[in-house]
Amino acid sequence: MSFTEQRSDEVTGKAEWFGTTHWSVVLLAGQLESTRSEAALATLCQTYWYPLYVFVRRLGHRPEDAQDLVQGFFTRVLEKNYLRGVDQEKGRFRSFLLIALKRYMANEWDRANRLKRGGGQYLLSLDEENTEGRYLAEPADEGTPEKAFERQWATTLLGQVLDRLEGELAAVGKGRLFEELRGCLSGEKNASSYEEIGRRLGMSEGAIKVTVHRLRQRYRELLRLEIANTVESPEEIDDEIRHLFTAVG
Repeated sequence: MSFTEQRSDEVTGKAEWFGTTHWSVVLLAGQLESTRSEAALATLCQTYWYPLYVFVRRLGHRPEDAQDLVQGFFTRVLEKNYLRGVDQEKGRFRSFLLIALKRYMANEWDRANRLKRGGGQYLLSLDEENTEGRYLAEPADEGTPEKAFERQWATTLLGQVLDRLEGELAAVGKGRLFEELRGCLSGEKNASSYEEIGRRLGMSEGAIKVTVHRLRQRYRELLRLEIANTVESPEEIDDEIRHLFTAVG
């Protein structure tokens, strides 16, 4: 089955799928020390590493302290003994995680026995070396640390969805097609015209238009799947998607 033939009930076949994927279920299962739930929670946390790093840096912390702080926080999260005291009625994982980080900073980070740099056993493998360079390359932004966090959350999530779509096409031998059409999907201003892309690929302009339409449909499906992992109920998905595009601006 190709990427264009995958059934949309992957997205809309709601109860069974959603009942095992969204974050509150993952956290609940995590209390039972399920290997599957630990992996799912680790994947969620990996997505939020850089957005939370940006938040902490915007608060004025030095790069090395921000790295230690976020790493220490996620170590606590993945040990499953820290989130139990945080209000889980916040609904959206991004809000929940930011509240938990603020609580961690207030209650834990300033303790005299905090971990010294390099002294902890971290549970996430993160690209610390390039994190600060990435942060310094960000465009100037006068918004609040919270706004910076949400913008990076949105950018990171959209990038992951695009990468997932690329992986699907590469798996069926259409990696070059994706590379040619990537700009059409991401909204790049300098994206080639359909006619130009068609000439390079030996396809008609009409065929390119149809392919882009199908890819955009699949992109929306994958985005819904990603968002569904971070909200409390299926009814919240559309609202969170609207918030995401508002955040990315």
